[in-house]
Amino acid sequence: MLAEVTVSQVELHHDHEASHAHEGSSRGHQITILLAVVLPFVALATGAALAWGRGFDWAQLGIVLFMYFLSGLGVTLGYHRLFTHGSYQAVRPLQFVLGVMAGMAAEGPLIWWVATHRRHHQHSDCEMDPHSPHAALPEGAGMWDRVKGFAHAHIGWLILDHATDPNRYAPDLQADPMMRMLSRLFPLWLALGLAIPTALGWLVGGGEGALLGFLWGGLARIALLHHVTWSINSVCHVWGKKAYRSGDESRNNALMGLVGFGEGWHNNHHAFPTSARHGLHWWQFDLSWVIIRTFERMGLVWKVRVPSPERLSEKQLTA
Repeated sequence: MLAEVTVSQVELHHDHEASHAHEGSSRGHQITILLAVVLPFVALATGAALAWGRGFDWAQLGIVLFMYFLSGLGVTLGYHRLFTHGSYQAVRPLQFVLGVMAGMAAEGPLIWWVATHRRHHQHSDCEMDPHSPHAALPEGAGMWDRVKGFAHAHIGWLILDHATDPNRYAPDLQADPMMRMLSRLFPLWLALGLAIPTALGWLVGGGEGALLGFLWGGLARIALLHHVTWSINSVCHVWGKKAYRSGDESRNNALMGLVGFGEGWHNNHHAFPTSARHGLHWWQFDLSWVIIRTFERMGLVWKVRVPSPERLSEKQLTA
């Protein structure tokens, strides 16, 4: 069973972490991330060229949407709300399935992702935050400095070697054999995320369908999902509204809330990190929360955390 771990329960030290050979800083991991960032753009250009003058096949659109939802929900339900924040507990088979689904998003191994995200919360918009658009801004920063900060939060941080030590930020996952296995087999899950749309494309369109399925449902879908995820780091710390005191610049952004399966209600999340529900009001649609509640009714998850009305009132900002 996953231990219930909040960021404040993990022993953290404000120092320069050594870039020794652990999962987050290994050369193989850096190469995998770089390929996952670059190749989808190549696929997008190739797919657009193939579609020029002939339109976009509805079957291919269905494959793209299916893979986007499958891998994206793996990230939100698995990597983020379950494994990082322990906002609910789940049966082991569901944990495994969510870990595989998230791996197909090509956002990095499970333990590296969790460790990086916990570090982000512990130092949100401060110097040790791995992907803040504000942390490195000089006093009196101008427009160009802010553009560079935004670019760093969106994608630049991936290129740099932030040696986030999983033994500090994710000791609970490091101690779990299944979590270590899911993390170690990340390249396999990434390959599965390319094989499934390729096979679906072959079923509906033969050889050409397989190629288009690989390009659109595989690589181009990864590019789309990457930018939605990265926008939570960048857009949702710059544009939107603050509803609760969170101690940082996190914002609620309705567009990101919709395309990011509820993750765009980012100020809500930073104010209440262990909450399984990010869209805290009825008008804040949170697909991930709807699915968690469904799993709860099915008996697959339990100990689902949400802030009490009193906690909401305590942190609510006055108009």
